[in-house]
Amino acid sequence: MSEERGCAPASVALAFILGGALGASLALLFAPERGPQTRARLRDLATDLKERSADLAGDLRGRVEDAVGQGKEIFDEKKSILSAAYQAGKEAMEKEKSKYQD
Repeated sequence: MSEERGCAPASVALAFILGGALGASLALLFAPERGPQTRARLRDLATDLKERSADLAGDLRGRVEDAVGQGKEIFDEKKSILSAAYQAGKEAMEKEKSKYQD
């Protein structure tokens, strides 16, 4: 239900991770450390963020592929039901039509 409102769990997790990374980056920039140490921390943080983002993207891709597969299965199932109903209606119409033509 939360996905219908645009608040998918993956989006919330991504926003949380990015917010945390941004907050940590700002804290490092304003921390009283030497430049090389701060840059090294930022580099490590960026690498960690890149890895987490890649993991999250892979997880999200898997979920989307599963959802698309399920959607295709449902579509094929409904399509066959509608096709059978259409064919049955067509046959019933031909049967009734032949009654009145004789």
